[in-house]
Amino acid sequence: MKIDRIHHVAYRCKDAKETVLWYQKMLNMDFVLAIAEDKVPSTGQDDPYMHIFLDAGNGNVLAFFELPTQPEMGRDPNTPAWVQHIAFKVKDREELLSFKRHLENNGVDVLGVTDHGVFHSIYFFDPNGHRVELACPDPEEEAQLKQLDAVKWDMLEEWSKTKRAPRHAAFLHERALANH
Repeated sequence: MKIDRIHHVAYRCKDAKETVLWYQKMLNMDFVLAIAEDKVPSTGQDDPYMHIFLDAGNGNVLAFFELPTQPEMGRDPNTPAWVQHIAFKVKDREELLSFKRHLENNGVDVLGVTDHGVFHSIYFFDPNGHRVELACPDPEEEAQLKQLDAVKWDMLEEWSKTKRAPRHAAFLHERALANH
């Protein structure tokens, strides 16, 4: 048995229409499907919802639920805001910078470009408070991925014992961390 691919990733949203329009305008995603019910099919609970689906490219689907009868959505107070996010790949640095300009010109606060060695990223929040990352490959991506592949199990083993960052791949963030 093996998973074929992710079918969709679903998050909660505050307003389904606002979310669709934002992702269309800011990230050029197509609105592909809406499903709404007054009862949850899997549990039978009375809980009206709107479930929207957006084309995130290459067969990837980003979905949201608006739940008007539930308490206002929040976030995990024990997890820093930078941890939980969804990342989308863009073709190259030129496209990444075009998205950065587009987002900023439309009033979105953008963090980055952050150099992660193997890829470069910008970060921002959608209108629901979800952190979004756009990432483009580094020109040296293939070589760096080979280096990372060679040390992944050693890194995981060291982390599992010490809970301290192993230094096997310190080269990835040397440039970015030198600025902090």
